[in-house]
Amino acid sequence: MEVPLSWQLAKLLVSIGVVLGLSVIAERVSTRVAGLLAGYPLGTAIALFFIGLEISPAFATQSAVHTLAGFTATLALGGGYLLCARRDGLAGVLAGTAGGLAAWLTVSLLLTQVEFTRLTGTLTTLAAIILFIRLYRRVPETATGARGGFSWAALGLRAALAAGIIFLITGLAHVMPAAWAGVMAAFPVTMYPFLVILHLTHGAAPVATVIKHYPAGLGALLWYALCVSLTYDSLGLVLGTLVGFAVATAWLLAWTRLLAWRAARLAARPRAGT
Repeated sequence: MEVPLSWQLAKLLVSIGVVLGLSVIAERVSTRVAGLLAGYPLGTAIALFFIGLEISPAFATQSAVHTLAGFTATLALGGGYLLCARRDGLAGVLAGTAGGLAAWLTVSLLLTQVEFTRLTGTLTTLAAIILFIRLYRRVPETATGARGGFSWAALGLRAALAAGIIFLITGLAHVMPAAWAGVMAAFPVTMYPFLVILHLTHGAAPVATVIKHYPAGLGALLWYALCVSLTYDSLGLVLGTLVGFAVATAWLLAWTRLLAWRAARLAARPRAGT
């Protein structure tokens, strides 16, 4: 099926528009919050929506089921990047990218051999989330330093990377089975370019903080993928997407409140002992 130019332009504009906010949040708020919001269904939503628009809602529904398990490969990418990107600068970015993509491809190859259901796909990623949260416990917290913020060139590079990844995923979906399309839709479209720019501008330490908190934010992505896998066929792409975003937002708000409550309790403990 030939994709209309208007759809391609819309995909380009949406891809560029939604990825810029995360950079501002990391600079103005914190890398911890940015790590949590990196799990918000931005890139995945764009990929699944345009897969459904360009191919069919039924194909996007099948893909979304595999996306549920595909987030495990995304976690592997973060782990591979963290292990290999120990140096600052371009050398660290290249090493982290190589390690992350190798981990992502290895896990993706394994995942696409399995016929996942909504339940087994969700349980697979939940187990991976628990594992990676435990593995990242000793990763230190580092805020972005005052280095002048993200330049327009850096933001432009990040937007271009994200848009390129979206076009690659949706293009390959036309010639790949639903299992691969779903796993590719779970690729961290917004997080990976963000890691690259953050690494180049602020070094490896803040990148480790973002990766550390990324698993905790994946709950929103899981809820989103689960919702659209249930609603694309019955409600259509637009309403299904809106329902998915509503559920994902509710989860993220509840999760951040829980984290804030837990942090307040931990902060109050030393005072109680004095």
